[in-house]
Amino acid sequence: MTRTPTPVDALAEDFFEASAALSPLQLTYLGRRERQDELDDLSPTGIAEYAKLVDSTLAKIAEIQPLDDTDRVTLAAMKERLGLEAELHEAGEDLATLNNIASGLHAVRDTFDLMPMDTADNWATIAARLRALPTAISGWFESQLAAIDKGIRPATRQVDALIAQCEGWISDNGFFAGLLPRAQASIPGLSSTVCDGLDEGVQVAILAYQGAINRLREQVRELGTDQDGVGEARYTLASRSFLGTVIDLESTYRWGLDRVAELEERQSEIAASLRPGLSVAETKASLDVDPQYLLHGSEAMKSWMQARADAVIAELNGVHFDIPEPLQRIECLIAPTHDGGVYYTEPTDDFSRPGRMWWSVPDGQTTFSTWRELTTVHHEGVPGHHLQIGQAVYNRESLNSWRRSGVWVSGHGEGWALYAEQLMAELGYMDDPAMMLGMLDAQAMRAVRVVIDIGLHAGFTPPAEVGGSEWTFDKALSYFNAHVAADPDVARFEVMRYFGWPGQAPSYAIGQKTWTDIRSSAQAREGACFSLKDFHAQALSLGALGLDTLREALLG
Repeated sequence: MTRTPTPVDALAEDFFEASAALSPLQLTYLGRRERQDELDDLSPTGIAEYAKLVDSTLAKIAEIQPLDDTDRVTLAAMKERLGLEAELHEAGEDLATLNNIASGLHAVRDTFDLMPMDTADNWATIAARLRALPTAISGWFESQLAAIDKGIRPATRQVDALIAQCEGWISDNGFFAGLLPRAQASIPGLSSTVCDGLDEGVQVAILAYQGAINRLREQVRELGTDQDGVGEARYTLASRSFLGTVIDLESTYRWGLDRVAELEERQSEIAASLRPGLSVAETKASLDVDPQYLLHGSEAMKSWMQARADAVIAELNGVHFDIPEPLQRIECLIAPTHDGGVYYTEPTDDFSRPGRMWWSVPDGQTTFSTWRELTTVHHEGVPGHHLQIGQAVYNRESLNSWRRSGVWVSGHGEGWALYAEQLMAELGYMDDPAMMLGMLDAQAMRAVRVVIDIGLHAGFTPPAEVGGSEWTFDKALSYFNAHVAADPDVARFEVMRYFGWPGQAPSYAIGQKTWTDIRSSAQAREGACFSLKDFHAQALSLGALGLDTLREALLG
């Protein structure tokens, strides 16, 4: 049934459109065509402009009344999200975005992955946006220096990591150098005018990032700090931004330690059944070379994850979920970068660009172990991010645009995706013990994140196995490697992420626990009437919410 929009919906729509108008990057993410030759104003002026919009919207929220339950959830979500953004701005935290995974330099690089590339005009637009990079990067540096003036100094470890990534992007076989060959390969006979314009844009971009490297090395690094932890006060605010709830840091840290031990015990039991006499680590190493679980080359990996994603959609649809027709398509791609990791990008509003699962393959990696990666397909695809995010985009008849595409809460989204991995095991999709071991290994990594991230930034004592006292990078890496099977480069990247992006990494496991707890509460309340399929349908109909708002919406 189509819901009649209310004044609350109108307010949310106005905020959504006004915030999108301030961000060409957001317009790209949404699949909109306007201002695609521009980039965001990442300077303090641009950030302040968005903060003014937040403040004015909060003032309007205080004066409006809900007409139904959907309105009540919308208002609760907007108060929580926008109120938190106002706090972050007041503290200067929205200025400081320097780390190895989610900096402003990443944001403007990443946007090119989502730009259409199927016509000559598309490539001309890309060339124009490349020429806008110097201004955007300069504005970002203004914000980093303004944050430093407020006492928010970047860790030198993160500065060094970002320098190395930028060097990779502008290398001879890096992202920017590959754009012109990609254009010529995708459109045979591309005109010299477009090619020359694109080549010019690439050179501008490479010079802009080389300038960024120089400024990071010669200016920002000198103003940085060797201290990695941000302290309990800053961490609490960051944690709220990723969760939409306040957690007790000490008890959550202890829970993380217990969760790691629990998952290790479960892995030991499976390893003993798979490879009697071998340790867990030895069992995982043996599976990595087992032909039954081995793929050779990125294209083989791409084909495998596409086949698995398609099969899961077909098998779950109508049984455990009702998947709308536009969501029955997901596109699996190898990312044009080599930073490592897997990520999902949402479909456009009209689904002309489908939801996409991207695999960023590290340089030199030529083999892939399916026993490790099947659970990742469930996480990023169905019933994970593709179903969760795509369902919100699809729900135009009941949700306003801000609820559908304008808000993201990591604890909700990543928590759901991790819950989806667990759910697939419950539904029998991980009955192969090797695949189950892969799922548990992935869950262990998320539990390890809780321990390292909270332990470092809140200053809790490390476990005795790494020497107690206080967290260092070497202790964190040692703890990670003791409990997670990962390539050395992946392990270092992961630990660096926890050190530089406080509060984000624990949101996966904490969010998963919240989803599981909410489901248990709903099941206890409804008894024999409880339907898992109905529970999931109701949950996914809400769009992204902070965890407190989610709990209230589902349980009352």
